[in-house]
Amino acid sequence: KRSAMFSKLSREITVAAKMGTPDPDMNPRLRLAVNNAKAQSMPKDNIQRAIDKASANEGDDYEEVRYEGYGPGGVALIVEALTDNRNRTATNVRTAFSKNGGNLGASGAVSHGFERLGLIEYPASAGDEEKVLEAAIEAGAADVESGEDGHSIWTGMESLHEVASALEQALGEAESVKLAWK
Repeated sequence: KRSAMFSKLSREITVAAKMGTPDPDMNPRLRLAVNNAKAQSMPKDNIQRAIDKASANEGDDYEEVRYEGYGPGGVALIVEALTDNRNRTATNVRTAFSKNGGNLGASGAVSHGFERLGLIEYPASAGDEEKVLEAAIEAGAADVESGEDGHSIWTGMESLHEVASALEQALGEAESVKLAWK
């Protein structure tokens, strides 16, 4: 399981490095991928190898694809995938939708109802609702949702790194920092 997770993280790092510069400080998507890999205890040499692979233009050429559709009961779904074969991925996604009572829509069919934001998640043990809300406001976050299972802090896509860094100083290390659809 760990090997499969490292492979997935490595692919994400390679794709992010190919899309922008291979420097995590200058490429926000790569920085996010590297931070996610570190959070899963991926060794530094594996991370560096994935970045070097992108710089040397080695390995499979993965591309990012997005599918939109409706699930059972008319629930809007967005599926993002990394693939080296668009046709195989489209068939697999279409099959998953139809087997479970949904249908695949055209591009843009449901994305108009979603917004791309940064999501920072903390466990409930990070602090009470008031403490997390105060820290999030000081860090410049847009919205905070707290519940029994933890705290979700939403922020703008471009300010994700700055808000996450400020929250890390106030609340400790986050459970996850990622881009998400809301």
